[in-house]
Amino acid sequence: MDSVVEAPALTVLADPTRARILQLIRDADDGRGLVGRLAEQLGLRQPTVSHHMAALHAEGLVVREPEGRRVWYSINPEQADRVAALLGAPSAPTEEPDWERVVDDLTARYRGTFNRQTVARYLSDSRDRLATRGDAIPLRASRTATFTVTRLDDLARAEQHTGTPSVLFVCVQNAGRSQLAAGILRHLAGDAVTVRTAGSAPAGEVRAVIVTALDEIGVTVGGEFPKPLTDEAVKAADVVVTMGCGDACPIYPGRRYLDWDLEEPVGKSLSTVRQIRDDIDRRVRALLVELTEPDAT
Repeated sequence: MDSVVEAPALTVLADPTRARILQLIRDADDGRGLVGRLAEQLGLRQPTVSHHMAALHAEGLVVREPEGRRVWYSINPEQADRVAALLGAPSAPTEEPDWERVVDDLTARYRGTFNRQTVARYLSDSRDRLATRGDAIPLRASRTATFTVTRLDDLARAEQHTGTPSVLFVCVQNAGRSQLAAGILRHLAGDAVTVRTAGSAPAGEVRAVIVTALDEIGVTVGGEFPKPLTDEAVKAADVVVTMGCGDACPIYPGRRYLDWDLEEPVGKSLSTVRQIRDDIDRRVRALLVELTEPDAT
């Protein structure tokens, strides 16, 4: 095996695709991965996966094991604890998050707007909604808190009927088209538009090929993750853009509803996803002009 780096810089894992690669390797039956196999699982081209693997190897997070013409990769045993700290233990039982502390902190955040009972109710409901997929929730407590904050902010906005224009993008899994649209609009609009996403049947993670397609044009998904569709999100939106989610989105008066007929990116090559991305980019730019320059229309 290769020599290892004593203290890898885990900033290399700021790219969620690399974290997903490590997760796939770690969770494989033999704890190993091939670039070709990983590319198929991630829906990416082999050169793209090779690039990410080179970065992980350079930081000592994986080791190479040549076997004939093939090269296997596995988690560096000396960095297993660091990787587990990032990804979470694969099967070992974990302690229940300190939900009371989360409620206390959010109650302090919303002092004067929502009482503790309301905060606790929304946190509990958000936790249940995220758990309906039946799989383990990565970063369970922080994602639940983030989802709760989004819902409470939307609830406050819907009650006040003030603030910047708000757009909600809805697709089925909230892992592809809606994330492309939201990422581009956030990038272009900054604080001028509030952007939300949701899914009628949300997936576990934003698809790696979506992250790659956005990264190519300088757009990050940040800490975004698939979220269930809620009434708060729809009520708080000025514009609701649906993308193949059928009748799942509730209709409320006073909102503008758009339905964008877009190709589903699931299972598509990166070149096809680029075309979908660019189609969405054109639509988002036109919508942004309508929202921020109403006289232009």
